[in-house]
Amino acid sequence: MKKQYTLTIYTEGQIQLINKITLIFLRRQIKIESLNFSCCEIDKMFRFTIVVSETVEVIQNLVLQIEKIIDVYKCYYSTNEQIIWKQVALYKIKTSVIAKKKVKQLSSLFDVKAISTEEDYTIYQAIGKEEDINHLVDEFSKFDLIEFIKSSRIAIIKTSEGFQKELQEI
Repeated sequence: MKKQYTLTIYTEGQIQLINKITLIFLRRQIKIESLNFSCCEIDKMFRFTIVVSETVEVIQNLVLQIEKIIDVYKCYYSTNEQIIWKQVALYKIKTSVIAKKKVKQLSSLFDVKAISTEEDYTIYQAIGKEEDINHLVDEFSKFDLIEFIKSSRIAIIKTSEGFQKELQEI
């Protein structure tokens, strides 16, 4: 049965690696739902966070194949229950149509705040899970949503002591 998994890949920062990793997914015809590449807690190393929906068997084989890439140090896979994860979203809404009472109500239900108010538009930021962010798109669409964008997932594994400690033990 397919389930959503988050892959956390530790590597040296090499541009070619993005191509190598995505090529593995392409060959297996696995859809990447979210991809994030950022620095991490270890100097001169980077972390890929990739979200996919697949069976555990496919994920286990995928992890083994990714770890065969020379510049990859470690690849972990986690279910949504095994990680803490968030996304950030920005919503641009016409200032003239904002029902401040309704926005305050949404702010109390979700982590939403106005980050810029201009004459023509107001930009709101929300931090949360994908379902909450998508729900807010529906809510803000009622107020003449001009623009919307969300980030890829960022995640931290709950039970791990961290890759840095594991790297020191090698």
